[in-house]
Amino acid sequence: MDKNLMGVYAPITTPFDANGEVAYDKLIENMNFYAKSPLKGYLALGSNGENKSLTTEEKTKVLDTIIKYKGAGQFVMAGCIFESTKETIEFAKVCEELGSDYITLLPPSYFKKEMNDAVLLKYFSDVANSVSKPCLVYNAPQFCGGTILSVNLIKELAKHPNIVGVKDSSNAANIEGYLFAVRDVFNVIPGSANFFMNGLFMGANGGVISLANIFPDMTCKLYDLVVAKKYEEAFALNEKVIKTNKSVSGTGGVAAVKYAMDLAGLYGGNPRLPLLPLADDIKKKIEDYLKKEGLI
Repeated sequence: MDKNLMGVYAPITTPFDANGEVAYDKLIENMNFYAKSPLKGYLALGSNGENKSLTTEEKTKVLDTIIKYKGAGQFVMAGCIFESTKETIEFAKVCEELGSDYITLLPPSYFKKEMNDAVLLKYFSDVANSVSKPCLVYNAPQFCGGTILSVNLIKELAKHPNIVGVKDSSNAANIEGYLFAVRDVFNVIPGSANFFMNGLFMGANGGVISLANIFPDMTCKLYDLVVAKKYEEAFALNEKVIKTNKSVSGTGGVAAVKYAMDLAGLYGGNPRLPLLPLADDIKKKIEDYLKKEGLI
């Protein structure tokens, strides 16, 4: 098991200016804040980072910025998400050269009907064979045409010496299935605050939690309480974490996370088109909730 994956990772958002261009200066400001937090590390170029809305050149510069401004002892997962094995390998090598600690791989989705276990096993294995940095596979059917990484596939991937874990952002049932199959031999990482604590109780290592973009201290505290077996405090805080998560990202996805970051004193800004900014009524709902809970 990889101890560097035990803790909370924030799936970093990509800031854009008023013209829709990447605001690298704002990313640096955000990273300066996160570097002082108890976060174990970051997922760069994930769904919160609007991976598919960035050019390859932008992805490279965003990742380089996150790596350069991370805190001492923090780690970076790099989202490497392309449709062909060739392009995925090419960018995985760029991620490795820049200093990423992990390569995160999502199944290709354009030929979704062809994405069976045999195809995906070869895809993930081919990429993992091409780099020396450890790879994580990513189960997020909502981002890849509904493709789900089967338990049997995870069992096979767990045998690969350079594939060290799976991040799951779908539901608690998949986390449970993976843990029963590969417990203690493969890192299983919840990708949602909604089942983060339950995943930890079942044996998950840590989490990649969207809410950590806004409130890293709160999400890290939940992890620490569970590890310290302070269960009553953990249950109480988990209720607040889940309610906050549903009141933020649950109301508007990436746009809502970014707006809540603005309210919390970070730079969120608007998402890049085609994603639209939040409607005013949703903004008010988020602001009212965060004020009521004393979070801003």
